[in-house]
Amino acid sequence: MKSTNIKALLLTIALWLPASGFAQFPGFGGFPGGGFPDGFPGGGFPGGFSMDSLSNMFPGGFFGRFPEGFPDSFPSGFPGGGFPGGFGMGVEYDPASSRNEVAFTSSNLPIVLIDTEGRLLTNKEKSLARMKIIDNGKGKRNHLTDKARGYDGYIGIKLRGNSSLFFEQKRFTFETKTEDGKDLDVELLGMPADNDWVLLAPYNDISMMRDPFAFDLWREMGHWAPRNRYCEVVMNGRYIGVYILCEKIKRGENRLDIAKLKPEDNSGRELTGGYIVRIDPPDEGEPSFTSEVPGIINRSGGFGGGNFGGFGEGGFDFGGFGGGFNPFEAWGDSAFAGFGGGRFSGFEGFGGNFNQVVWTYYYPKPDKITPEQQEYISSYVKTVERVIQSEGFADPDSGYAKYISVSSFVDYFIHTELSLNADGLKRSTYFFKTKQKEDGTGGKLHAGTVWDYNLAYGNCNFCNADKIDAWVYEGGETNPTPAMWKRLTEDPAFMAKVVARWKELRQGTLSIDNINRYIDEHALLLAEAKDRQYAKYPDLLIDESDRQGQGGRNGFGGPGMGFGGFGAPGGGMDFGGFGGGGAGMFAAYRVSSYEEEIATLKKWFADRIAFLDSHWK
Repeated sequence: MKSTNIKALLLTIALWLPASGFAQFPGFGGFPGGGFPDGFPGGGFPGGFSMDSLSNMFPGGFFGRFPEGFPDSFPSGFPGGGFPGGFGMGVEYDPASSRNEVAFTSSNLPIVLIDTEGRLLTNKEKSLARMKIIDNGKGKRNHLTDKARGYDGYIGIKLRGNSSLFFEQKRFTFETKTEDGKDLDVELLGMPADNDWVLLAPYNDISMMRDPFAFDLWREMGHWAPRNRYCEVVMNGRYIGVYILCEKIKRGENRLDIAKLKPEDNSGRELTGGYIVRIDPPDEGEPSFTSEVPGIINRSGGFGGGNFGGFGEGGFDFGGFGGGFNPFEAWGDSAFAGFGGGRFSGFEGFGGNFNQVVWTYYYPKPDKITPEQQEYISSYVKTVERVIQSEGFADPDSGYAKYISVSSFVDYFIHTELSLNADGLKRSTYFFKTKQKEDGTGGKLHAGTVWDYNLAYGNCNFCNADKIDAWVYEGGETNPTPAMWKRLTEDPAFMAKVVARWKELRQGTLSIDNINRYIDEHALLLAEAKDRQYAKYPDLLIDESDRQGQGGRNGFGGPGMGFGGFGAPGGGMDFGGFGGGGAGMFAAYRVSSYEEEIATLKKWFADRIAFLDSHWK
């Protein structure tokens, strides 16, 4: 295989991954070292990967056809580092291998102690472990030596996430269990009893409050969202940082309170609800379906558009490979008839279906949902999308209002546009459908709940998320944005509801004073723990001397971190710095102190709200 062909493949992967494609490859770990043929700097694929796995992981035939002579697979031990466990394969975590031991004896936050009893944690299956929570109550200090006051028992725990799997601070999902492994509903940190929980790591959110803010705001707007509490976590005797213990999204009396669907509910009114679906590539074993209405891909805010230093005017420097934007010249355009047309600027004319929106069945679970139930909810969603695109979509009787909860769509639209979430509307986007009432009313599709906002509120450098005057519904350069949101903005009645609701929220929940108060209260709560978080993960903050060429605007990821080391603005790319811990991987900006982060976050909210005020008036 020609070395130029290898380089072209890797450039393709490099371009795909930063946008949101890391979510496609749970095993990604950067390109920390090694070397490719002809001196290509940085990393490789130690576990090996196959073309079949690539085709499966990319939607719409991204790797639909490869040029003649392209290998069917790369062997285990393909040169260099990166992709631990293989391309898109399992990830293992041993907390004992983490760096920077931090002295920790007590906290104003609850303390969570987890003992895996020597087992490595993976992202594939849950491991049995012991968990102890020390929570002496509001205003009381918690010590490692205190007795458990919150929980003391067994859990089944695994790594969670997609792009976050390669972050130094891991995320976890766990179930509370009996000693013999049965699910055990318990209250944790004042949250209602259940057995499914998540430990979110605010690693790439320096404020550590973006996810909680998004959750709390959605609840303030009158909807269910995961309750959450800050805590500090010690695993196998080693301090691993500040976490957000929160409820997992699920159907239930204390979660999303919709009707329970049984396997026999396959006809009549019983078939109409409840369902939870989400816009997201499916996890392993999850069934999914694809929209019939093409989504929106907007390349103006991403790769090739000059958004990142070196992606626009400066060209690329790949150890002799650079100079130009099309890495496929070695194979010729005709070789990529199935290569995801229009995905990247300059890559037009390759065909493919990158504008397909993928919906995943979330509830009932994969082993419970029946074919009849899958057909019903997928047909209902497709009907909603077709009606919204139809000529009479705004008709109050036969248009979209017949099928959706308009008020929930209005609120979700406002919540998302305020957040300027890089993944907004196109990933981790949940909907639920209620069961139709006996009188024939109800049973509509609702937008929400909310999830995954660590890259929101000005914290991301792709999908126009670092542009204060951008609109989420207009799409970005990563996953396709469902066209229904843009179409809804073309209905004066829908936008009138948006404006009215926005003005209502601005009088209280979304007043600048209220938002600043929320930020200040959470910053005070984290005043002590933040120092331990930064001691554990010092790459989160930068030195003042490193501001030249910092992440996002002058180089994707910051100096020497993530995709760091790119040099001066517009100066091209040098993949010698490709790799690292990912702290600045997606960052729109970097800060040198928590105080600077809080000031930056407050200013962002003020600027974003001023922009929305100027349009929704």
